[in-house]
Amino acid sequence: MSCEAGIGVMGTKLGMMTYFEPEGTAVPVTVIGFREGNIVTQLKTESTDGYNAVQVGYRRVRDKKLTKPEMGHLNKAGAIPMRHLQEFRLVCVEDLEPNQRLIVDEIFNEGDLVDISGKSIGKGFQGGIKRHNFRRGPMTHGSKSHRALGSIGAGTTPGHVYKGKKMPGRMGGTKTKIRKLKVMKIDNELRIVMVKGAVPGKPGNLLRITPAKIVGKNIPKN
Repeated sequence: MSCEAGIGVMGTKLGMMTYFEPEGTAVPVTVIGFREGNIVTQLKTESTDGYNAVQVGYRRVRDKKLTKPEMGHLNKAGAIPMRHLQEFRLVCVEDLEPNQRLIVDEIFNEGDLVDISGKSIGKGFQGGIKRHNFRRGPMTHGSKSHRALGSIGAGTTPGHVYKGKKMPGRMGGTKTKIRKLKVMKIDNELRIVMVKGAVPGKPGNLLRITPAKIVGKNIPKN
């Protein structure tokens, strides 16, 4: 498991809009909001767990929404009840402490590049053209395979379909990461961040935001 380039936060996708830069350039942006949370709930070190990581909680909920073990885990850190817990693996966790609240504008600045991951929109059962960008067959001249998959392997040798063959099936609804998105604007009053481009999921989707990994800058070449 590789380390993150730095501590990250969780947010909620609010939707997309057009942002106009000072010189008048129109930029498509995704608006990300932040509910109550982004609180450190656990610290892991090499001496206790074999690796360095910080667990962060997000989105406050009522006590009865959580199980007793979950409540006990949060009470141990002195944190409020929160729905989502995610772990960020870091090189060092010395500057963090349990129940510490992470402030977005202290972690990210306008112009920074970030990696954003979340659950993509589910598209149901789809064919090879939509799911894997296959080319279709001729639509005229007696063609019997317009959008069909085509050959899936030889008959006698190997006599079976290889594992991992790209075929029709469920599309979307999986964890997806979009890398190196630019932070266009941070509004502390509205508690939102505008990021250039699209991010996974529908409005209301949970997002994980971390500093972008740049080899040679914040990630070693090795």
